[in-house]
Amino acid sequence: MALQTCKIPESVLVVIYTPALDVLLIRRADADDYWQSVTGSKDTPLESFEETARREVFEETGIDCRPGTLLQNQLVDWNLENVYEIYPHWRHRYAPGVHLNTEHLFGLQVPPGMAVQLSAQEHTAFQWLPYRWAAERCFSASNAEACLQLPRFAQRTRQ
Repeated sequence: MALQTCKIPESVLVVIYTPALDVLLIRRADADDYWQSVTGSKDTPLESFEETARREVFEETGIDCRPGTLLQNQLVDWNLENVYEIYPHWRHRYAPGVHLNTEHLFGLQVPPGMAVQLSAQEHTAFQWLPYRWAAERCFSASNAEACLQLPRFAQRTRQ
């Protein structure tokens, strides 16, 4: 019998984008109309947000920005956090009484035409959209806001 562990209420949101500010959105397998950027919780309390971001990007999209790869320096910590109430239908994944999650934001610039290989257990489709359209498509308000902030953070990356 496998020991079931509770999710840690600390997660990342990674906006993956091209130099033209097209944003990668992925559709959740467990909620057909939920389009989002890469998200995911820490595996352990000691895992850094950066480690979580690099792991989640690779697991969910096949895009490798881990140390030693060509994209390792393209992952940028936006030094922003959102604290939000966990959706009631996903609270069973967390310890009893946990209702809030802290989400740390990152951006990852990739070349145009970057190949995407989805984790079939988590996502069923992907699309690249101009950042404003991506914001409109996101089911999460914090994800939509991150997309809208992309021009400001992408400009910092280019400097």
